[in-house]
Amino acid sequence: MSEDIQISVRTLVEHVFKSGSIDARFRSTTAMIDGTRIHQKIQKTYQEGDQKEVTLSTGIRYEGLTFLIEGRCDGLLFHDDKVIIDEIKSFSQPLDQLEPEGYPVHWAQAKMYAYIVAMDRELKDINVQLTYVHVDTEEKKSLIRNYTFSELESFAWEVVQGYFPYAKLLHNHRKERDESCKELVFPFKSYRNGQRKLAGAVYKTIVDNKNLFAKAPTGIGKTISTLFPAMKAIGEGQLNRVFYLTAKTITRTSAEEAFARMGSCGLIAKTVTITAKDKVCFQEETKCQKEFCEFANGYYDRINEAILDILLNDNQLTREVIERYARKHKVCPFEYSIDLAYSVDAIICDYNYLFDPRVSLKRLLEEQKKSTALLVDEAHNLVDRGREMFSASLNKEPFLQLKKDFKGVNPTIYDTASNINAWFIKMKKMNENQKEFVLEQLEDAFLEQTRQFAITAEQVLQLETSPLLLETYFMVNQFLKITELLNEHFVIYAEKDRNDLKIKLFCIDPSSLLRQMGKGYRAKIFFSATLSPMAYYQDILGGSEGDYLLSIPSPFNEEQVDVLIKSLSTRYRDRERTRDEIISVIQSMLKKKPGNHLIFFPSYQYLLAVYEQFKQIDVNTRTLIQEPSMTESKREDFLAAFKPNQTETLLGFAVLGGVFSEGVDLVGDRLNGVVVIGVGLPQVCFERNMIKDHFSSQGKNGYEYAYVYPGINKVLQAGGRLIRSEQDHGTIVLVDDRFLHRQYQQLLPSEWRQFRII
Repeated sequence: MSEDIQISVRTLVEHVFKSGSIDARFRSTTAMIDGTRIHQKIQKTYQEGDQKEVTLSTGIRYEGLTFLIEGRCDGLLFHDDKVIIDEIKSFSQPLDQLEPEGYPVHWAQAKMYAYIVAMDRELKDINVQLTYVHVDTEEKKSLIRNYTFSELESFAWEVVQGYFPYAKLLHNHRKERDESCKELVFPFKSYRNGQRKLAGAVYKTIVDNKNLFAKAPTGIGKTISTLFPAMKAIGEGQLNRVFYLTAKTITRTSAEEAFARMGSCGLIAKTVTITAKDKVCFQEETKCQKEFCEFANGYYDRINEAILDILLNDNQLTREVIERYARKHKVCPFEYSIDLAYSVDAIICDYNYLFDPRVSLKRLLEEQKKSTALLVDEAHNLVDRGREMFSASLNKEPFLQLKKDFKGVNPTIYDTASNINAWFIKMKKMNENQKEFVLEQLEDAFLEQTRQFAITAEQVLQLETSPLLLETYFMVNQFLKITELLNEHFVIYAEKDRNDLKIKLFCIDPSSLLRQMGKGYRAKIFFSATLSPMAYYQDILGGSEGDYLLSIPSPFNEEQVDVLIKSLSTRYRDRERTRDEIISVIQSMLKKKPGNHLIFFPSYQYLLAVYEQFKQIDVNTRTLIQEPSMTESKREDFLAAFKPNQTETLLGFAVLGGVFSEGVDLVGDRLNGVVVIGVGLPQVCFERNMIKDHFSSQGKNGYEYAYVYPGINKVLQAGGRLIRSEQDHGTIVLVDDRFLHRQYQQLLPSEWRQFRII
């Protein structure tokens, strides 16, 4: 491995000059609403000959390592025979709340730029300027200091010296990691049918710097088949980091288990699992401010030691491990996991940390992206999750309440909330006869009002606590962020709900934004058992013409599964009429094939209606029912009830597309039968119809894009719970007359097509 350590100026100084509490991070990130605009405005005032956005780099050799330091300074100015480094920082709090002499981390960043320029130009001294600009008033405060080259050289060496222990730890680890990856063998005695093919395709995709869309059947071991070749690619110098992206907790556990198994076979790799903030927060209420949380207060004073400690002593940084070290060092477990993500070899996390523009991990340099692969598990989920991540909404109600709350208390919040509330009232009056209506665009005046609200709210939140103001502030920031992404794949619409009105920026087609957010990475592997039809997923997940496509046939034979179709209407208008027949189908199956069964319904309301009638008729069969918003422990209890070789029959009632319909592994006699009620079509609604119309206007089958493909995916996922290994056998009953229509039959797996009609 090279002895070079590549690092940005900002990352270097932020590592060495961390101090304070997490609420400082809150201020530093949220104050950047208009940061780009401010930078550009200041840079336009530069004189002729001055330079902006200047790329700088240098190398510093220290203790056997060469630190390749690079960055981009805001301004390189030439005034009165003096060279000046200008570093621009925008802020939103009142000017008198700024540190009079500026912030050490800002001076450090500017001084590192000054060192590089002074060395390159052989300057004896250089001026360093911090330009603080208020995002609202554009009031400016400039601080300037002169440094000799000798002072800057000493400073640069001190910074590198402070960073060295961490860099040396990572350097030594990566040497061991690469060697272990080279020697790593497949951690099972043999490959299952299809596994070697998938693993080979993943490795080739990484080597060739491509994207792969892989449909790989349930039960072949997709997790290890993607992670193993990725780790081998690290050993061959093709990669340096892997993201394993998931939508559900249970698939994150599968990735952890795969790394543990590879670790038992000699792999030395550091992994971190990022768990949602509200799940890992040690406090009863999540408030990341020093006044409320001891784990936030002084976070940066303790985080470097906490990072070194955990990296020196553990490889698999799971939620439990992170929480243990977080308590030991008194640091926020969520922020701890985020900071660790930049130090490890593999990150197991939700899709949003890579694709959501509002929360994604943004400190990866472009060079680091080029050596990073994205493994997107259960990629079919990314369609609707993508729509969700790239959409945002605002409601009238919070602004009306804030107007009442801050009347006579804070005139600035009162005025901005009043203006936004008045705009909503105007929209309602202009469209009083419509429940939903589309807006061609958002008025500039309205957008300016929301920006002013965000700026004003942030100033107030520095001084006082208001849960509603904080919640609305974040909602407005998310909305403003999405306004920057608006393109032809969005629809702006409004929806009335009694006295409330919601304005939504709805991303109908997330493909271009998913492609944009994934740009620069070495390879992206999208895989799922239900990535069918392939052309649809390649299109809507941002694929391109040169992508690799792979469809692996099921390794299980047709004799393992008995597929039955009951031709009944489960359409909403017919549900009450056909309910008795559905119960008869269930009873018949339980009588012929006792054991453990799951029955999936397209809605919870439908589930309850059948469940209640079934219980009146059959009081003996043991039943379980999925509840809305089940806790993790309740979900685990539900699944634990499906034990092998039980003497009594167990029937679980669940929802299509819910937590039990995918990512659940009930091997062997833990599950003997699955009943799927309906073809899974999403409920007809305004949004789905807009999706249909959008794709129809592009010459595609809009109805299939909006309804059929998402629906059948739920069916395939639910049915896929049944056969998980070569030893599994069972029965799938598909209840709906549409399963006999060609449009739906051609979407069923080949092993399901030898069905019997009952």
